[in-house]
Amino acid sequence: MAADNIGIVVIRMKTQKCPTYSYCILVLGLIIVNTLLAWGSILLSRIISPSLPKGFALVYIAAAFMLLFTLWFGMYGAISAYVGGFIGSGLLSGMPFTVALYFSLANLWMVLIPLFTFRYFKVNVGMESGRDLFHLLLFGTIINNIVSAAWGAASLALGGVIAWSAFGSVFVPWLVGNVVIILLIVPLALSQFTERVSKSKVFVKNYWF
Repeated sequence: MAADNIGIVVIRMKTQKCPTYSYCILVLGLIIVNTLLAWGSILLSRIISPSLPKGFALVYIAAAFMLLFTLWFGMYGAISAYVGGFIGSGLLSGMPFTVALYFSLANLWMVLIPLFTFRYFKVNVGMESGRDLFHLLLFGTIINNIVSAAWGAASLALGGVIAWSAFGSVFVPWLVGNVVIILLIVPLALSQFTERVSKSKVFVKNYWF
């Protein structure tokens, strides 16, 4: 019996190591993807309007994928959203390091608000009902982006990147742009791919596991 118990403990230890390793690889991969998407969004926006302030994107494609990754992978997706935004839309856009540190929290608030509310209200990430879609629209599209846009615009003003008088000219297009991008990508992606993603070992039902 003792030998059997030892064997069970060893098996459990081995199975616990695999997810930890997998999550490390997952976070690294998501950071790379979010960084490229954020940086690409900044570059695309500067082509559209070269006079845009550092870190600001008219078309922030990364927003939709940061939200998707967080709803699928919990806090690992949220961490990746912050780091990817810090590098991609912060440092790579020429923003000062210290400003990028707090500016990138805009990405974190954008994904944490829907993550917490989805878990609290037990929303089905696969968008299987009108109730699920309602929570996505309210907490994953409107409220989270109001907070994100306000934080981002205020951070740029606080860091001296823009004048406080330009707060509205950043806040409004930031909010509208993110809402449009999320509506175009997220609901369809959640409904079509959540079932497949949920079968992977790294899918997170709560916050970390």
